[in-house]
This record gives sequence, C-alpha cells and structure tokens, in this order.
Amino acid sequence: MLWDSSFQICGCCLLGFGIYLLVHNNFGVLFHNLPSLTLGNVFITVGSIIMVVAFLGCMGSIKENKCLLMSFFILLLIILLAEVILAILLFVYEQKLNEYVAQGLTDSIDRYHLDNSTKAAWDSIQSFLQCCGINGTRDWTSGPPASCPSDPKVEGCYAKAKLWFHSNFLYIGIITICVCVIEVLGMSFALTLNCQIDKTSQSLGL
Repeated sequence: MLWDSSFQICGCCLLGFGIYLLVHNNFGVLFHNLPSLTLGNVFITVGSIIMVVAFLGCMGSIKENKCLLMSFFILLLIILLAEVILAILLFVYEQKLNEYVAQGLTDSIDRYHLDNSTKAAWDSIQSFLQCCGINGTRDWTSGPPASCPSDPKVEGCYAKAKLWFHSNFLYIGIITICVCVIEVLGMSFALTLNCQIDKTSQSLGL
C-alpha cells in the first residue's frame, strides 16, 4: 500500500506540474513541426499513466487480486524498459537531437514577427535565461528584440540552455534514479504479495 500511495502521489505531482507548464509556458510553438511535443504534455501523459498503474496496484493489493497485481508488475516493467530505451536513444542520437533543436529554433526566429505565440515564447526564454537569439544577437537580422539583454556580448540561448541543463544534471539524475528505485520496489512488492496470495490459497486448500 505504501508503494501504491507513493506512485499515486508521484503521478499527481507530474500531472499537476504538466498542467502548470501547459498553462504558463508555450515553448512548443518554437518547434513548428512538433508543436504538441512539449514538456507539459510529456508530464501530463506520464503522470496519467503512472496514476492508472498505481490504481491497478492499489486495487490489486486491497482485493488481493493476482490478475491486477501481475498487470501492475508488467506495466511497471514496460515503463522501466521504456525509460532505459529512451535514455539509450537520447545518448546515441544526441547529435541529431541537437541539430533538430537548433533547426527548430532557427525556424522560429523567422516567425518571431509573424506569430504572437512564438514572440511570447522567445521573450520568455530570453528574459529567463538572460540570453539573446540562438548563438547571440547576430541571429536577429532586423535587430535584437527588447527582451534581449543590453550587453552586446550576451550569450545565445542555445548555449545558456545547455549550461542550465548541465548545471542541474545532478538533480535530474537523482530524481531519475529515485523514480527507477520506486518502480523496482513496486515490482518487488507486487511479486511478493502475489507469492503470499499463492501460499495462503495453498494453506487453505483452494
């Protein structure tokens, strides 16, 4: 029950954070080809999946239902394998991902004065990271917007974003490891309870 509650809390937090990002951030418009692939949508999807899986585990443990417990175990195993595969793909295709991000940002600069959503997203990024353009002020051919810092030697947002990610890499790694540990413990809990149900059934002659 403890692990099920932890999963439900984790799912609720991800879902709530995803909704917050979806409402307050519109960075998805910077990538015109995949506008729905935003951090907010990813958190909402993952949070919803975790809540459904946690519900199966909770109901399986309360009802001592082997079918629900095994479904809980299998879904957790699939999620864990998906996370490992995703991490491997991100490592292998890191260069292509960087190229895709850079191209998406370049295209979005061209739409800055044509689309209000793109303009708002760029202004938010440049104000938050204190950066300008992708690689610097020269990316703005018609002159840097007001959201750019006044320093002519200001760094580009692409380098600043990578620097922010690397500076917070330890915290991201710790959170990822904690999630994986909770998943493994949840799988162990499901198997242990399943074995206990089998032993109880055998002792009762069922």
